[in-house]
Amino acid sequence: MLVFVGHAATFYKIGFITRLENIIYDYRLRLTMPGTVDDRVVILDIDERSLDPRALGRWPWSRDKIVGLLQKLFDKYGVVLIGFDVVFAEPDESSGLPVLEKLAKTRLKDVGPFQSALKELRPELDYDAIFANFLRGRPVVLGYYFNSNDDAVESGALPEPVLPPGTFGNRKIRFAIWKGYGANLPEFQTGAVNAGHFNPLVDDDGVSRRVPMLMEYKGGYYEAFSLAIVRLYLGMQDAVRNNKTALTLPKVLTGTAPEPFIKGSYTGLEWLEVGQLRIPVDDEVAALVPYRGPRGSFPYFSLADVWFDKVPVESLKGRIALIGTSAPSLVDLRSAPVDSVYPGVEIHANLVAGMLDGKLKHKPAYMLGAEVLLLALGGVVLTLLIPMLAPLWASAATVAGMALITLLDVGVWSYAGLVLPLAASVLMTVTLYTVNMAYGYFVETRSKRQFTELFGQYVPPELVGIMAEDPEQYTMAPKSTDLTILFSDVRGFTSISEALSPEHLREYINEYLTDMSNIIRGKYRGTLDKYIGDAIMAFWNAPVEDKDHPRNGVLAALEMLRECGSLNEKFTARGWPTLKIGIGVNSGNVRVGDMGSKERRAYTAMGDAVNVASRLEGRTKYYGVGILVGEATRTLVKDVVFKEIDKIKVKGKDEAITIYEPLGLEAEVEKKALDELKLWHQTIRLYRSRQWDQVEVNLLNLHRMNPGCALYELYAKEAAGKRRNPPPAEWDGVTVFDEK
Repeated sequence: MLVFVGHAATFYKIGFITRLENIIYDYRLRLTMPGTVDDRVVILDIDERSLDPRALGRWPWSRDKIVGLLQKLFDKYGVVLIGFDVVFAEPDESSGLPVLEKLAKTRLKDVGPFQSALKELRPELDYDAIFANFLRGRPVVLGYYFNSNDDAVESGALPEPVLPPGTFGNRKIRFAIWKGYGANLPEFQTGAVNAGHFNPLVDDDGVSRRVPMLMEYKGGYYEAFSLAIVRLYLGMQDAVRNNKTALTLPKVLTGTAPEPFIKGSYTGLEWLEVGQLRIPVDDEVAALVPYRGPRGSFPYFSLADVWFDKVPVESLKGRIALIGTSAPSLVDLRSAPVDSVYPGVEIHANLVAGMLDGKLKHKPAYMLGAEVLLLALGGVVLTLLIPMLAPLWASAATVAGMALITLLDVGVWSYAGLVLPLAASVLMTVTLYTVNMAYGYFVETRSKRQFTELFGQYVPPELVGIMAEDPEQYTMAPKSTDLTILFSDVRGFTSISEALSPEHLREYINEYLTDMSNIIRGKYRGTLDKYIGDAIMAFWNAPVEDKDHPRNGVLAALEMLRECGSLNEKFTARGWPTLKIGIGVNSGNVRVGDMGSKERRAYTAMGDAVNVASRLEGRTKYYGVGILVGEATRTLVKDVVFKEIDKIKVKGKDEAITIYEPLGLEAEVEKKALDELKLWHQTIRLYRSRQWDQVEVNLLNLHRMNPGCALYELYAKEAAGKRRNPPPAEWDGVTVFDEK
């Protein structure tokens, strides 16, 4: 009993109980959610159709195009408010104005007609100014995010805090610590009526159940994106355009209630007030997301349909519109209690609707005391009662105790809107009764045909046959396991697509994807996850176990690179452009299984190791190499020669990782290449120890051995720069990338 009481009192945490509590919470939520579609809030989706070149094209779209969309949404469709679940962090140079400005200051500075024409055209070409001007006076809410990484930077401009520094005095409220932020360009933030942060509080199991309504940064307090939308929406009901309803605090925090009411660690912050609405928050000032149902609980409209006027006006008129993305390529998908892959924009929609309805569940700090009291009383009663009863009556008493706990939980959940922790009480009851609880599941026998339907599009036929021989070992249910993940992408594909007719482009990409897929699936028995345009994602060690998955992933990448040479010979003979690809390979523990929406699901992998593999593919162009391999993969592969490239920190990772380029199997790499490799590894050690003179000498020798090597040119520039401007004393030779 004391073990469970200690957990409930937060003297320590038992991971299994916490996980079970999350499961019970999710189950209650799914049982009681309405499951209906709320059309007060609509989601304008940056989906795959919107990203099609025949529609709005690749993201980010030019700001003049976005202004055109907003103009149409306000004037034609009559939406009342628009929230952007995206950040406008970079200037829009798509009009070519920066190039013209540069010419005006250099080569054409004395050409009067050019200067006059540029002056006249500048207002039409300054898309950022057009967007900023459009925002002024219109009910548009922008978004931004905070970053807790050690390498976090301050990008863009934050809005004014909704509550000033010192609002909470010395009260010990558990605000998270943030080290930077990514926000919109200052002119956009100045023009917008309101803005809020996107950050959820992700639990240990990776699921988003709560969103902090207030976050502290440098003393100021910043509101959530959903709260900013609700405040603006309520303010607009007062017939004052773009007015924002004030955010107020409970009386115990404003000095209008007696101070003795707040004792010990109790902060008094149980809710926030917006007009007549009361928004309950927990001890981290977070609100529980009131999920209405699985993905699709709010109407989705493709922005491509809005652009081409295919959406009925009555579907959007008078609605709150949230612009976000469900496209996997834009990576705004989260794990939610109601769906393993859930668009982040729909989380905001649930919160907006829940706040307007006043139906947010509440888990205040005092529920901790209620749980401790329930555990203590129940534990004492069961400890004394069960030994005194016969087995039958003891069983009946235990069942009655669990039923009473369940009824109490149902009552406070349904009628008081409170979340009472239940897992520790149930486990304590079961433990005191010494009954082993067993949970199992049954997997129906599947035929070889069923396996082919499920797995045939991902893995080679011979592996499907192996799986069909013992089908009970295989399932598409999500699980955590070690995989090796590969991402590849064609560089400069836009230029290639512009140089070919649609028919030739189809042949071009089909031949490329077919050859690459045959290498992955046919020769190295990998699982083909998906095509993302011209990009490929694949992995090894699922659904069929592969003990050599790191080696097979690396060898597949090497052969893919060699196959590009053969393809280029064919393409050149046909008069087509040649191609170059970048490949990223990484290994690690991820979640793999059948994930997606009701309409479309896929056998895929998600996790930190997947993200790192994608980042490595993106870094190949920077280092001028064809393949980059993560440190985890390199450690597991013993008979391949690797070239250390750098130590880097990628976006989303706190720790630096060493990255490598595979050169080939040990038996196949020539002595000349090994001599070059030995000198290079000496050079990179000298580089990290700041011996710039020797570094430059070595790089000159390396250039002679391998003329035109982009990696050596990169390090030569870096060494020269650091000679002129020596790095700080704490510099450890790590390269930090802020972009993905």
